[in-house]
Amino acid sequence: MSSRLNLDEEVRLYTTNAEREKYGLLATLFGIVVSLEYLERAYVRDSVSASEYSPACTRLLSQYKTMLKLVSDDVPSIEQFMARYRMDHQAALHRIQVGVPATVEHSSEAGPETAKWVAETTQNFITFVDALKLRMRAKDQLHPILQELVTSYARFKGSKDWEGRSKMVGWLITLNGMKASEELTEEQARQISFDIEHAYAEFFRSLSGKDGGS
Repeated sequence: MSSRLNLDEEVRLYTTNAEREKYGLLATLFGIVVSLEYLERAYVRDSVSASEYSPACTRLLSQYKTMLKLVSDDVPSIEQFMARYRMDHQAALHRIQVGVPATVEHSSEAGPETAKWVAETTQNFITFVDALKLRMRAKDQLHPILQELVTSYARFKGSKDWEGRSKMVGWLITLNGMKASEELTEEQARQISFDIEHAYAEFFRSLSGKDGGS
């Protein structure tokens, strides 16, 4: 007796956990490219402001870079990946190739070096926030990341007047006074997360305001 085909049965792309993980990562990469495409289109149509667009775009670009490393064995290049899955997302591809948000790319004051600083500082913000989300609390885990963030942040002339700078320097001092293995309390972790997120938003508001006044 031959078995009947069940049309309602889910077709599995994988038979092992490793294959399941691979397809999950590829699906995530696909989603990031699609999200970036919609974000680019929304920005061009003025559906999102520069202050909303810049951090969202930078985070997607950062996530893209992380995902590409994880699927490098299966994805030699983003162009090949998009061709394989028939993705006609030219705006996303251009943004990926440029590597920085359009607000930085088209800023009259942002030369190649400034664009590089913005990208590095944004990446440092994201790295520190992600470290807190991963529940890193010890001085020897957080201090080097925060020190790098403050260093890149201080390159910008206007940063001395930004509220976020004094907050971050204050946390550097706090961490510097701790033993290497000593950890922040949960209350401190919540406060530093709040302060860093605030500084991150202030950073992009300042850049967007500068662009708007060009």
